Amino acid sequence: MAGVADDFGRARRRMVVEHVLERGISDPAVLEAMARVPRHLFVEEALEPRAYGDWSLPIGFGQTISHPFTVALLVAALDLRSGDRVLEVGTGSGYQAAVLGQLAANVLSIERVSGLAARARRNLDRARIYNVAVRVGDGTLGWRGEAPFDAVIVAAGGPEIPRPLVEQLAPGGRLVVPVGRTDEQVLVRVTAGSTGPVTEVLGDCRFVPLVGRFGFGA
Repeated sequence: MAGVADDFGRARRRMVVEHVLERGISDPAVLEAMARVPRHLFVEEALEPRAYGDWSLPIGFGQTISHPFTVALLVAALDLRSGDRVLEVGTGSGYQAAVLGQLAANVLSIERVSGLAARARRNLDRARIYNVAVRVGDGTLGWRGEAPFDAVIVAAGGPEIPRPLVEQLAPGGRLVVPVGRTDEQVLVRVTAGSTGPVTEVLGDCRFVPLVGRFGFGA
């Protein structure tokens, strides 16, 4: 077992260098977080040998775990501090939430597919990550009872910036979300400024469609 763990550790370090750092994500905290999280625990057992490659992988229910670079790009754009409370829209396998949990105090994650939410919770427990809460619901509505949030992250593209997510930002809070058509979007960061939200475009991107009231339908 030690040999297998060593193999995964080497693969994880290589992933961070080749698929994250060499592609332009240099934030030391993000790199360290991704080097700590055992990504192979967030995919099907048969796919564990491919967990650290530069590709997305199926996780069931018609969903995938994102490329390592994609996760790093979104997380780095949040500019997290250790005391932050983060809302994640779209738990998936729980991998991105696990990375966020290395950087923030608490992560609250919403997943619309109950089977995925349950699987993500098991994955997080296996990885011994306990500062992430998972619930089932429409993530485009946010989690009003737990607001405000220092950061909100959405890993799916919608036709507009979900208004409830902006409203649930704390002063100075950051929302990172892809916005556009189903086939292409731009990555947008919204910061809750003293005179209102400030929006900036970070670049072109392409994500799966965001489903929900403020997405592409239920």
